[in-house]
Amino acid sequence: MESSKVPPITLGPQGGQNLSVVGDTYRILITGKETGGAFAAIDMLIPPGGGPGPHSHANFQESFYVIDGEIEVKSEVSTYTAKKGSFVSIPKGGIVHCFKNKTNQTAHLLCLVVPSGLEDFFVEIGQPVAVGSFLSPPPMDEAAMKKMQPIVEKYGQKLFPPDYLG
Repeated sequence: MESSKVPPITLGPQGGQNLSVVGDTYRILITGKETGGAFAAIDMLIPPGGGPGPHSHANFQESFYVIDGEIEVKSEVSTYTAKKGSFVSIPKGGIVHCFKNKTNQTAHLLCLVVPSGLEDFFVEIGQPVAVGSFLSPPPMDEAAMKKMQPIVEKYGQKLFPPDYLG
């Protein structure tokens, strides 16, 4: 007897695609291809001093649960220190935001993106990396930002200078 039910999607503790993105290590847990575009989930390791620079995205909601460590989340309207157990959600609409690990301990985050698509951006700009290892972040000077702009725009995002949020 054949079942028409879709089986659960499972992933082992070291499964998924591991990518170095801006010096952080992201493990893609589930993609939009697997969820019909509904959402994506990404396991993020943010080393001391790590985290993406100021950026915005109007068409998707990005949420983080801090599994371990802490990050400072800055936006145009607030700054919040998200410690272990904290939850942060960046709504649709395009608010400029960033986060940074200002501690000497690696921060571990679970990121959910609704709808999916951000994971495809990470695959395009990231470099494959071994589980739990880190590559040095690329410089984000004016030339690097200009080179990255077409890719960023392709995924509905905008980049801002590193000092944009002060």
